Amino acid sequence: EYLKFPLVQRLILLDLVSATTGLVPAGTSIQSQKHRNAPTREPLLALDQVIDQVEPALFVFKDFHPFLTKHNFAVVRRLKEIALHLKHSQKTIILISPVQEIPTELEKEITVLNHPLPTRDELSALLDRIIEDVKKFPQVKIELDDAGRERLLQAALGLTLAEAENVFARIIVQDERLAADDIGAVFAEKQQIIRKNGLLEYCATQETFQRVGGLAVLKDWLQKRSMALTDEARSFGLPPPKGILLLGVQGCGKSLCAKAVSSLWQMPLLRFDMGRMFGSLVGSSEENVRKAISVAESVAPAILWVDEIDKAFAGSQGSGLTDGGTTARVFGTFLTWLSEKTAPVFVVATANDISQLPPELLRKGRLDEIFFVDLPSESERAEIFRIHLARRGRAPENFDVAKLAGQSQDFSGAEIEEAVISGLYEAYYARAELGTAHVSEALRQTVPLAKTMDEQIARLRGWADGRARNASVARM
Repeated sequence: EYLKFPLVQRLILLDLVSATTGLVPAGTSIQSQKHRNAPTREPLLALDQVIDQVEPALFVFKDFHPFLTKHNFAVVRRLKEIALHLKHSQKTIILISPVQEIPTELEKEITVLNHPLPTRDELSALLDRIIEDVKKFPQVKIELDDAGRERLLQAALGLTLAEAENVFARIIVQDERLAADDIGAVFAEKQQIIRKNGLLEYCATQETFQRVGGLAVLKDWLQKRSMALTDEARSFGLPPPKGILLLGVQGCGKSLCAKAVSSLWQMPLLRFDMGRMFGSLVGSSEENVRKAISVAESVAPAILWVDEIDKAFAGSQGSGLTDGGTTARVFGTFLTWLSEKTAPVFVVATANDISQLPPELLRKGRLDEIFFVDLPSESERAEIFRIHLARRGRAPENFDVAKLAGQSQDFSGAEIEEAVISGLYEAYYARAELGTAHVSEALRQTVPLAKTMDEQIARLRGWADGRARNASVARM
């Protein structure tokens, strides 16, 4: 696009195309490029042409980043020398690259211009053009009202125009229709982008908040924030939500909530596994974090799930003595992004141990809210029993749920689910239908984690009192 400006058109344009054609005039057809300037396929010879060029010129080097590594020190040094030469000439070099990897020697000489992904308005114009084109085919149905169109465009944010055009066209060809419920196909396109990177895990989930027992305060908070994702909310002045930290007892639904947010907000869920970030080379860990963040932003709006963040950044304060400061630098990179991010990436971080959390993470402005997820109350335990009985094809009204809820004091949601499953095994072994007695016996034989971790749970509750919002109603 930049080459269309009148000033640029008056220059002599030269390209280096992926080191396969050498230096050829811009606009040369691909058939004519073959063997046109073979010697300049070598990067040093191509750079020498920049020096030899007398007239004003613009040189566009395509995919030049493989030559800018420490193993190609001669190329880096030559570029450094040419940069000094270009300051007194009417010549300019443009390096086109899919990655931002600038050698330290050239940091002061290169200006970075990021080519942004299409805006919502650009995607809307693309969608209008596609809809206009398919009007020629009466068998194709466009079933998009204003709300459905908005959801489809929001889902497509983060795709390039070519990617969005391909996915819209594929939907129309396969279904002979385009509707708001085609969001899944758009998410599938984003899933391919994530898989190619390998640093993030795309979590395809069917979990909803109908399968989450209790946590009414957290559910209400998330439901209200979902309304802030529309154009109307932005016009009203609402900023997009940043993220939350779910702190609490193991097995009480923190990870389940992360999955349910994805379904509620109809956004892809990306799991940020800190173990994948650490590399063996100096600086590679921080670069991996930046790449993972870049991928998350490229498919935004999205949910970024950082599971057990307390373990991921444990020891960051003493990192200089244990791993040369790598964990501290990785943590710093992540914190900086949390504070400065503008892309609609909603972070859901979960943690079990407050003593392992770096205090910098808890500062206001990085996350919207900290929620404490406690052991479920009696009414919440009854709700959890109903959910797990129904998920396994049993009618909850056929069970004494009140008795089971009373018997399961200090049980987590995960332990309640396991009791239902254990009851199913016992009933199946006895060739009987599952009943209250089977589940009750499974509860009797279970020692809940709260009994063996009572001190840790008390410490968690003490810290959360006055520092975090309770995700549930008052515990009973």
